[in-house]
Amino acid sequence: MQRREDLPLSVRVRFLTGRVSLDITHTGGEGEYARWEIVHTPGDLARWLGVILSVDGLTAGPADLAAMRPVRAAITDAARSLAVGGSVRASDVATINAAAAVPPLVPTLGAVGAGVGYAAPTTAAALSSIARDAIDLFAGPLATRIRVCASETCGLLLVDTSRPGKRRWCSMQRCGNLAKVRAHRGRA
Repeated sequence: MQRREDLPLSVRVRFLTGRVSLDITHTGGEGEYARWEIVHTPGDLARWLGVILSVDGLTAGPADLAAMRPVRAAITDAARSLAVGGSVRASDVATINAAAAVPPLVPTLGAVGAGVGYAAPTTAAALSSIARDAIDLFAGPLATRIRVCASETCGLLLVDTSRPGKRRWCSMQRCGNLAKVRAHRGRA
């Protein structure tokens, strides 16, 4: 399985949100989010869920791909609304709750130091785990800390867990650094 740290920075930055529920939003979507789309096939879905959740052995079929799209759209719409001080639509709540109602991934302890595995992981269980993370995020104190990257060319979501609550960039290695370089060149 490919790990986050093995991804190139341009792709890895999509998955530095701090929450798996926001990471799934960065795999694409409909309309204006289609430019980010990286989940075209069931194999893509299994791969990216594996990266996001650090799960080995996931397989996905066409029905899983069809089930993922409304969950991803609901989480995206809810997070973007909360990021600008709005509320979550009832239809998005229903979609997220329906996905969370499925049994989630069940963690298993491997050899000490080997990390966590999952007992019989399924795509439905992975989507349930993501939906449950969204519920925890949207109903908890971090809901007011959901942000959209301040870069004009980015727009990725993130959770600001900094003490002062002033985080602006999806990644200082990418968007933050580029903004600082532009500001420096503007002053020179």
